[in-house]
Amino acid sequence: MANTTIEEGVVHTVTDDIKEALLSDPELLARWNKLTPLARNEWICWTTIVKQEATRKEHVKRLSENILQGKKRPCCWPGCPHRNETAKKWFKKSETCHLD
Repeated sequence: MANTTIEEGVVHTVTDDIKEALLSDPELLARWNKLTPLARNEWICWTTIVKQEATRKEHVKRLSENILQGKKRPCCWPGCPHRNETAKKWFKKSETCHLD
């Protein structure tokens, strides 16, 4: 049986929809696990911070495609506002986001 360890981020844990995508492609999982914890954290936050389910599904799809293309972090992303104080200015406060 192949390695099914899924490495986590620094602040965020891998959600079920991301796990499903990672487990569906061994090469994607291997590349994911080779990313730094900070890079994985950025992908998780970028995917989960959106409000609409359709957007989230698109982010999971793009996460898969971009990592397989060798990209380390989401394009045009100011950074995880849960970890990086300077990134908070780009996000509105919301009940679902829990930004202070």
